[in-house]
Amino acid sequence: MHSSMNNQANWQPPLSERVRNLKPSPTLAIDAKAKALKAQGADIINLSVGEPDFDTPDHIKEAAIKAIKDGFTKYTAVGGIPDLKKAIIEKMERDYGLTYSENAVMVSTGGKLALYNCMQAIIDPGDEVILPVPYWVSYPPMVELAGGVVRYLQTEPSNGFAIEPAAIAELLTSRTKAIILNSPSNPTGSVYSSENLKDIAELAVKHGFYVISDDIYDAIRFDGKGCENAASLFPEAKDRTLVINGVSKTYAMTGWRIGYLAGPEAVVKAATKIQSQNTSNPTSIAQKAAAAAIAGPQDCVRNMLKAFAERKDYLMQELPSIPALSCVEPKGAFYVFPDFSAYYGKKTPNNGREIDGSLAMADYLLDEARIAAVPGIAFGDDRFIRFSYAASLDTLKEGVKRLKKALAALS
Repeated sequence: MHSSMNNQANWQPPLSERVRNLKPSPTLAIDAKAKALKAQGADIINLSVGEPDFDTPDHIKEAAIKAIKDGFTKYTAVGGIPDLKKAIIEKMERDYGLTYSENAVMVSTGGKLALYNCMQAIIDPGDEVILPVPYWVSYPPMVELAGGVVRYLQTEPSNGFAIEPAAIAELLTSRTKAIILNSPSNPTGSVYSSENLKDIAELAVKHGFYVISDDIYDAIRFDGKGCENAASLFPEAKDRTLVINGVSKTYAMTGWRIGYLAGPEAVVKAATKIQSQNTSNPTSIAQKAAAAAIAGPQDCVRNMLKAFAERKDYLMQELPSIPALSCVEPKGAFYVFPDFSAYYGKKTPNNGREIDGSLAMADYLLDEARIAAVPGIAFGDDRFIRFSYAASLDTLKEGVKRLKKALAALS
């Protein structure tokens, strides 16, 4: 009897292998730790999370309020309401010169779910997906949850994290199903050149794999060029290109959770079928707000872009002045990704702990300087730390001041 009770007390609920192997999002974990410290009264400079500090523009909020007042609060079609799909189709035509039918567009609960459903729709167990490094933290788990295998392709700051077509060719096998491209990039802020994107698109057509084009930051670029992706630069690749986008970053609508997929009708239909079994439709009210965002005036986007550019310019003036710190200038998004590896091997002033990588550096910056940032190891490259400049200029100035002091204190 005693033994039975003891066994009961030690019993652990059995979990699936997929969830046991799944890593939690490091960006959300760091953000949670920073917020917990802040709740305890610590003065935290939070540069860890990719969330614009601007409020959602008023005309978008008004569309949501109207939807509520009009009673637009019921289920919608699984793949999105017609007026939002129409706005997305018009955006794709306007920004990329690409034409899609309503059946070639699916709206999801955020860009992350659009990506997840897309991967579930095309990846079979053992299929390989090429992923440039550094990468956004959620790409590898999504591939693995679909039963796929990630083939990592290392890129370097020396050429702006560009992808060499020859390096892709070396990774191609009979199981290659897709390559994931994110331009502008999280975490590097890099933008693939038109030539680079076209070369990759040509490879995709020649060898028969998909280009998953995560364009979530497409409106946030500082080079004066418009939106580009594999399909817009090489039209023959349109049926091989799966475009992921959403309203979170461009319109400061992170909490509204609206993303979308545009691509070949067969893939979109399959992804919609999967969505019908996991979430059903995205929130009706948020869909109305997203339609107002995409189809409405874009002055708010230009104003936010101007602020991001000013912040980027400030950081690129200050960060290179820090001894042994190197940083590629971002061409888009709202992240800087400096190389801290020259500081590895140094010791902290308080407890003499060795900084042995990006995780230790991020911990040191949070504990010592009260700066929250994301270690590069989360993005597949331990040399770097990611800072988000989706924060006010005053916040960034204080952050740089603290960063300089903390690094100078290492010995």
